Amino acid sequence: MKIKNHTDYHQLKQLIKDWATQLGFQQCGISDIELSQAGEYLNKWLANKYHGNMDYMHRHGSKRYHPEQLLPQTLTVISVRLDYMPPNLTPYQELLDRPNKAAVSRYALGRDYHKVIRQKLKKMTQKIEQQIGDFGHRVFTDSAPVMEKAIAEKAGLGWIGKHSNLINSKTGSYFFLGEIYTDLPLEPDKKATFHCGTCTQCIQDCPTNAIVSPFQVDARRCISYLTIENKGEIPIEFRKAMGNRIYGCDDCQMVCPWNKFTQNTQEQDFHPRHQLDDTDLLTLFKWTEQEFLNNTEGSPIRRIGYHAWQRNIAVALGNAKATGNIIEALQAKLNSCSDMVKTHIEWALGELVG
Repeated sequence: MKIKNHTDYHQLKQLIKDWATQLGFQQCGISDIELSQAGEYLNKWLANKYHGNMDYMHRHGSKRYHPEQLLPQTLTVISVRLDYMPPNLTPYQELLDRPNKAAVSRYALGRDYHKVIRQKLKKMTQKIEQQIGDFGHRVFTDSAPVMEKAIAEKAGLGWIGKHSNLINSKTGSYFFLGEIYTDLPLEPDKKATFHCGTCTQCIQDCPTNAIVSPFQVDARRCISYLTIENKGEIPIEFRKAMGNRIYGCDDCQMVCPWNKFTQNTQEQDFHPRHQLDDTDLLTLFKWTEQEFLNNTEGSPIRRIGYHAWQRNIAVALGNAKATGNIIEALQAKLNSCSDMVKTHIEWALGELVG
C-alpha cells in the first residue's frame, strides 16, 4: 500500500477528475469544508419555519455545515455533477397547457438517481484506493445531512440561483449532485461566481409564490414539497395553483434563461419509464396499488407511496377539463380509498360538477 504522505496530490486531483469523466459525470470539483456562511443561511431558514414538516432538517444540527462532525478527519469534498434531462421529451410547458395530462418533474421520469450516482461514486473511491491505498471517505447523494449545493458552489460546479437551485453557465440546472467526503488534502477549486444578475423570472413565475425572496423558498408553499415531502392533506389554497403537477414542479427551472443551454443526459437510466413524460391523468389514477408498486419500482416516485400519489392525481383531475370518464373514475374510488384521498376526491368533484 502506498503511504498517503508520499502521494502527489496535484496529480491525484487530476486523476480524480479524469475518472469522473470516464464514469459519466459531466463535471468534478474539489472544495474545502468551511461552510459557516451556508450554516447561517440554513439556521435563518429554519427559524422562519420555511422547512414545513421536514423535521429532519433540524435533526442533525451543525453536522450539515461542519462536515468533519459528520465524518471525522474530513479535509476536503469531491463534488460531481450529472445531467439528467432525457432527449425528445414532450415539453414541460406543453404538458401544463394540456390539463388532462400529467406533469411529472423531469428528474423523476426514470431510475432513482440515488442509486445511479452512488454506484458511480463507489467506483471512483475504488479507483482512488487502487492508486494510493486506503483512505478515509464516505459517499453521499442527497442521502445525509450534507449541504450539497453550497459545497458544489465552492467546488466551482455552479452558483446558487435565486430559486435556490444550482445553475451552471454551460448546462443550466437540470443535473444531480453527489459528494465524497474525504481525508485527502486536495487543493480546492475556485468557487463559482454569481450570474443571475437582476433577473427574477423564477420568482415571478412560481405558481404558488413559494420563492418569497431571492434564495428564500418557503417549502410550505412549494408544489414540490406539497406533492412529495408533505404526507397529509394539500392545503385548499394551493390546489388550483397545482394544476396538473402530480410529482414535483419544474416551473422555476423551466423559465430560467440559463436552461436554454440544457444538455441532454447520456444516462439511459434517466429516460422515461411507462411513458411518464406524456400520460393522461386518468390512466395513472386508475393504477391499483400493486400496479403503482410495479410501475414505480426503482423510481424516486415510489417513496411518496400510493395514497399520496392518488391524492396528487385527484387534485390534478379537479383542475382538468371535466369529462364523464373523469367524474366516473373519481366517484368510483370514493368508497375504496383512504380518508385523505377521499377528501381530495370530494374537492375535485366539487370543482368539476359544482
